[in-house]
Amino acid sequence: MISELKYFMQKLHHVSGPILYWNLLAMISIGLMEGIGIYMLVPMLSLIGVFEMGSTGLHLSWLSSILRQFSENSQLILVLFAFVFILSGQAWMQRLQTIRNTRIQQQFIRTLRMETYSAILRAQWSFFLQKRKSDFNHILTTELARVSQGTNLILQTVASLIFTTIQIGLAFWLSARLTTLVLICGVLLFILLRKFVRRAKQIGDQTSEYSQHYYNGITEHFNGIKDIKSNMLEHSHIRWFERLCRQIEYNVVQFSQLNTGTQLIHRMSAALIIATFIYLSLQVMSVPPASLLLIILIFSRLWPRFTAIQSNLEYISSMLPAFRMVRELQLQTEKSREINEEFSIDPEPEPKRGASVAPPIVPMDPVEAITCENVYFRYEDSDTYALKNVQSSIPARGMTAIVGKSGAGKSTLIDLIMGLIKPESGQILIDGKALSEEQLLNWRSSIGYVSQDPFLFHTSIRENLRLVDPNASEEQMWRALQFSSSASFVQRLPQGLDTIIGDRGIRLSGGERQRLVLARTMLRNPSVLVLDEATSALDSENEQHIHEALERLKGHVTIIVIAHRLSTIRTADRVIVLEEGRVIQEGGYQQLSSDSSGTFSKLLHMQAGAAGQ
Repeated sequence: MISELKYFMQKLHHVSGPILYWNLLAMISIGLMEGIGIYMLVPMLSLIGVFEMGSTGLHLSWLSSILRQFSENSQLILVLFAFVFILSGQAWMQRLQTIRNTRIQQQFIRTLRMETYSAILRAQWSFFLQKRKSDFNHILTTELARVSQGTNLILQTVASLIFTTIQIGLAFWLSARLTTLVLICGVLLFILLRKFVRRAKQIGDQTSEYSQHYYNGITEHFNGIKDIKSNMLEHSHIRWFERLCRQIEYNVVQFSQLNTGTQLIHRMSAALIIATFIYLSLQVMSVPPASLLLIILIFSRLWPRFTAIQSNLEYISSMLPAFRMVRELQLQTEKSREINEEFSIDPEPEPKRGASVAPPIVPMDPVEAITCENVYFRYEDSDTYALKNVQSSIPARGMTAIVGKSGAGKSTLIDLIMGLIKPESGQILIDGKALSEEQLLNWRSSIGYVSQDPFLFHTSIRENLRLVDPNASEEQMWRALQFSSSASFVQRLPQGLDTIIGDRGIRLSGGERQRLVLARTMLRNPSVLVLDEATSALDSENEQHIHEALERLKGHVTIIVIAHRLSTIRTADRVIVLEEGRVIQEGGYQQLSSDSSGTFSKLLHMQAGAAGQ
């Protein structure tokens, strides 16, 4: 726990910088003003004769000589005015310090959010294949919210420690013997209650675990809500949810019992110690009533600070597991980082002096071919190669189809070509030059990808299209929609381009979603267009429109199509047939279909037979 807290404070210092020191000075000033205002009221009232306080060890004769120059009524007014002025100034400075604490807290959390989010996006595609997306969502929301709360508590604890130290110093000045007794009692109680802090950390670990299960579960359940409803699985999921909610409830109640337990011990101890002090003061030490009032004042100001520090330490201990999860994710993404140097998609027009300027992204337009040279690839923790000794060439500005049975390696080959994953051995060549890490951004900026499972955001069609080009004109959008055979159904929608299409485009049919994603892709004007089963949900008429559009693109754009429905690739210039990770056939559509003994021809006959049934 100590190492985690140390790293947390180093990170906070790194992000906040000098403002932390200004905040520290403000805390000291506030502590002094609060201590002086409260502790000095009784001695100052005794100076003007309101009551006898007895000997306190304070040397205030200089103040007494000043006050004697005024009448009794004026002396009282001056003392009370000074009291009000000091405490009002302290309250004003307290407000400023609270605002400053909020700024430090929010700047720190914003930095953590940006660092974590940027690190996730810059990680390799293989990293995402090993992780649940809901884990990222959970850390970026729930766990960072806990870190934010913990940051506020740490700043409050630092303030409490400073105030307590100052008040202890002033209390020593007033009564060293009694302050020492209070301090010894407080330290002994802290030592006795250390186990509560350790237990708070254990509960914090459980909180992170239950929170992660909760977030992952509800995300997966709502992603599969159609299957749940269709198969009447509601009761089993409700039972799961109820069990987890009970665990979360028990966890929260446990922490409440722990925290309130320590507060109860502190308050009962305070009552016992105050009673003991009063008895000893009156019966043993014969302390005057005014001095007794000062003793009670010292204790009443110091002891709640001890209680607050103990309570905050427990909350901070329960927060540290959340910060550890954020830190671990950042470390994992750093190890899987795809691009070494810093880059920015939209760099500042005038970067700060000394800052590294990201190189401009220049799309790569292959003029000859994309070549796979002796490519081998297998996924992490797998003994089986997804691709084996792949040697193939995709001519530029033509249409190439990649076909094969499920699991043949089609999507893996596409991921390699797009630079999402790296070959275990072999290389991907663009016009004879190996695709290097430095070229990845340039290469991807030239690719337009349409997946088998099209993704759209819960916003209007216009905003979905403008994701790839915020400055796209209405004419450009309609041209892209026309290309993808989407213009007709968009025109029939109630608000046209401004129609809200629902979560993941749920208000549209599967074919309409695919056509919108294709239109969005074409707004980028890619030099390489990758279609991953992009026409599988289209009817024959719209599929024909897509083919006509692709024909118009041939000679201008390199088109790569992953096809399961082989009738969609009749006009392909080149067909690559995969089986169990190997290229077993390669050639033109007519050439491969006329080879009756080849796999491609057999696949065609199988699909033709299935379609005829």
